[in-house]
Amino acid sequence: MVHPTELDALYAFLLAAVLTALMTPFTMRLARALGMIDEPRERGLSERPTPLLGGLAILAGALVAGLIWLPAGYAREHQGELWHGVLLAAVAITLVGALDDRFDLHPALKLAGQTLAAVIVVHYGVAVKAITLPFAGRLAFPNTGPADAGPILTVIGLVVMMNVVNFSDGVDGLAAGVCVIIAATMAIIAFDLNRQQPGVLAAITAGAALGFLFYNFPPASSFMGDAGANLLGLLMGVITVEAAVKTAAVVSFVLPLILLAVPFLDTTFVVLKRLKYRQPVYRPDTEHFHHRMARIGFSSRRTIAYLYAWTLMLAGLALALRFLPYSDHKGHFNTGWTLVVLAIGLLVAAASVYLVYVLEILKFRRLDAIRLRRLRPHISPAEIEMDVLEHLETGEFEAVSNAGDARGDARDDVGARRAEQRIGERQVDQQRVGAQHERAGAQAPVAADGR
Repeated sequence: MVHPTELDALYAFLLAAVLTALMTPFTMRLARALGMIDEPRERGLSERPTPLLGGLAILAGALVAGLIWLPAGYAREHQGELWHGVLLAAVAITLVGALDDRFDLHPALKLAGQTLAAVIVVHYGVAVKAITLPFAGRLAFPNTGPADAGPILTVIGLVVMMNVVNFSDGVDGLAAGVCVIIAATMAIIAFDLNRQQPGVLAAITAGAALGFLFYNFPPASSFMGDAGANLLGLLMGVITVEAAVKTAAVVSFVLPLILLAVPFLDTTFVVLKRLKYRQPVYRPDTEHFHHRMARIGFSSRRTIAYLYAWTLMLAGLALALRFLPYSDHKGHFNTGWTLVVLAIGLLVAAASVYLVYVLEILKFRRLDAIRLRRLRPHISPAEIEMDVLEHLETGEFEAVSNAGDARGDARDDVGARRAEQRIGERQVDQQRVGAQHERAGAQAPVAADGR
């Protein structure tokens, strides 16, 4: 199997999905036997104890499918070893994640485990030595002696990717579903770029994530834990390097950035906010996209529906940039197809701006005033000003109350209870907040502790 085909990728996808789905009940029993149960907590959005170790099932599906299709994927022996290195690193990072799920390792130990897994895959050949940038051409990294930047940057990128996926794993079905969409899209793009082996790995990753999603879709009966989140992050990082970044196609470097925009934006926003308020980057908080959606009254299913839709639109844009004949990539553009691509891009941009507004990532005084006037028609101008100032300073949210939200909350009580709790807290603290604004000295928010 020197050159695996799209049909091979489909078989690998199906096998990984079936094996993961079959193994998940066994990992649930093992988690209960070992006492590895995730209990409901303030920061989490789950309301019942849920077994961890779903990452072991994802590993099983990916490992078996990988052993069948990946090691023979290259004609030259040393290239075949690359995939053995990837599978070895997958086992290593899953074990580190499982230990973290059981013993809650110190952040430094978790980072060391992530770095070890990244070093393993880089040692076996997963390293970027050059990238092709739009309008700038090919940019080669120094690759000799102590200035060997390619492997170092690759290790850093893989560690970042593991943490990005891990950070996004905060609501039932989110990390697994987003990985299914991104990995499946990368598989299609990889085969078009003549990168068949990374395309097979992408199909395997999508299949394993999909198999686990049957048990992780809200209300989840199993959590992947750090074992699964770090594993998926590592595999997604390897796919990005091998399927796109290593190629000479100009657009290939842009495509992963588009596909990974949602989890990267989430992580970037949270990290910047922690730095702004001088909090440790590794300290958990309640400022992720899914937390913010819960605070404005979204149910778990509605939250992941929005984030799935956002990711799907970005995937559609990436596929359009790769497959629509808008350009010959030599500076000549087809007017009709270029307009189609621009229309798709504008649609995705408009949807992204809308979600930024809904999530209130950027705070606009006038838009907040309009929103308050719509939600509370009889509110006075002074009350509007006070609430807007509080919102701008603290990032607290008004609960969305309309018939559509009520129906969504009825399907999932978690979002409704959290929205009601937020309203109750605002009512109890109304006098304190007013006094703070009279002194014009609102304090910076403090993130919730705990995982």
